[in-house]
Amino acid sequence: MTNAASAVSGARLVSAPTGLARSESVAYRIVAAVLWPLIMLTCITSTAIGMAHGVGPQVFVATYLALALTLFALERAMPWEREWLQNDGQLLPDFLHTFITKTFVYWFTLAVGELGIADALRIGDGVWPAEWPLVLQVVLALVISEFGFYWAHRLGHEWKPIWRLHAIHHSVRRLWFFNTGRFHVGDTLRAMLLGLPLLFAMGTPHAVLTWVSAITAFCGLLTHCNVDMRTRYLHRWFNTPMLHRWHHSKRLYEGDKNYGENLMLWDRVFGTWYDADYRPGIDIGIKEYMPRSYLGQLMAPLWWTRLQDRVARGAIDPRSGL
Repeated sequence: MTNAASAVSGARLVSAPTGLARSESVAYRIVAAVLWPLIMLTCITSTAIGMAHGVGPQVFVATYLALALTLFALERAMPWEREWLQNDGQLLPDFLHTFITKTFVYWFTLAVGELGIADALRIGDGVWPAEWPLVLQVVLALVISEFGFYWAHRLGHEWKPIWRLHAIHHSVRRLWFFNTGRFHVGDTLRAMLLGLPLLFAMGTPHAVLTWVSAITAFCGLLTHCNVDMRTRYLHRWFNTPMLHRWHHSKRLYEGDKNYGENLMLWDRVFGTWYDADYRPGIDIGIKEYMPRSYLGQLMAPLWWTRLQDRVARGAIDPRSGL
């Protein structure tokens, strides 16, 4: 583990979540340690059974909803931060961002297939190892797609024209399952355009693409949940809530790290994987001004520089935003 910033003023050692007594039971610690892999494997198994019986989409939706309800209950039974249980006034914007973005993804994916875009990107026949077992094909697809998702995500932090879109996701003041899909439509388009073409070019089968989408959806909900899941070794290679909390830090040496969507492979390769021996800060969000309303957030990237300038000059009260 990295401990370069362990002496940061006010840092809290990683032990029990806020509000829990130090004298935790052994049973609690075991549950906290096995929750992430247990829930992920359960979701994957449920989806696999549905696909095997020809009802994959229906079972996926049911599993996704069951996962959301499960995390809602766990966030109250064993929260990582009790303060994050308080209403932040962003329920409606979070819902609208998620609903509109998911709808866009559905129609965009449909259009890619109907218009033959995926076929047009294919570089030739026989490139994809279709003879491999499905499990290995899915692992390969995750590794390949993660390369695109990694750089798309990293550009969203390091290139200011894209950051103004991605900032909407990072403007949250608490992490919980409900704001997992809080993304600007333009930000989602950016991620898809950089993350999927490599798979299309190699002629990845539809079944494999479906699995990548399902795993990404499950991992996304788990990654943002406010549940005490202690993945000490798993998060060296997988994106878990314990690791992703660093990514939402206001401190750039913590926040501009851990860009992986599902796997941390490319973060390890390019030196952006981050973990430390102190507890992530509870005060998350962005340093810039973000409107509170959905429409304000949707329009903010279009006049980002002027918006921040008006706040700096006092023309807009910074207390009116996030």
